[in-house]
Amino acid sequence: MFGASGDSLDKKMSVFHEQRICVKFCVKIGKSVIETFEMLKIAFREEAMGMTQTYEWWKHFKEGRTLVDDDDPRSGRPSTSKSDDNVAKVREVIRSNRRLTVREVAEEVSISKTVCHEIITENLSMHRIAAKFVPRLLTDDQKQNRVDVTNTRRLSFHSLRTLQISHQLTFFCFQSSNQR
Repeated sequence: MFGASGDSLDKKMSVFHEQRICVKFCVKIGKSVIETFEMLKIAFREEAMGMTQTYEWWKHFKEGRTLVDDDDPRSGRPSTSKSDDNVAKVREVIRSNRRLTVREVAEEVSISKTVCHEIITENLSMHRIAAKFVPRLLTDDQKQNRVDVTNTRRLSFHSLRTLQISHQLTFFCFQSSNQR
């Protein structure tokens, strides 16, 4: 249900890093922003950064910027609730009662619901199944247990079905012999 893929985010960031290097190169050889954008579209196709982003980076390099890393501080409040201590607290609360809601866990640990949800899904790799938090990945023993239970249920169902069919045949034969 929940999902975030860190690998795709890292790949996207490295593609943008490459493109910033290309923009810097184009500025150094005297290409215009339009020429730079066209070259990015040819080289990176659908992964190319947009015209506005290209212009912003082109302007930065034209004004003398030398670093290609996106190291400008972001606006907004830094997250202090997602500490190792809070991750451990959330883990213990969920272990004690897996049927708690995200809101109840957040209240018990005294953090926001959003941060609590991020800790559960990203740090603890858990998601909800049947009103219970469970680890996202099963161990080999858990997988084998599921296979065994399924096979046992299939055998039980097959045995019941065979018994039901034989009972119906017996009833049919008994009924046929009584009618003669």
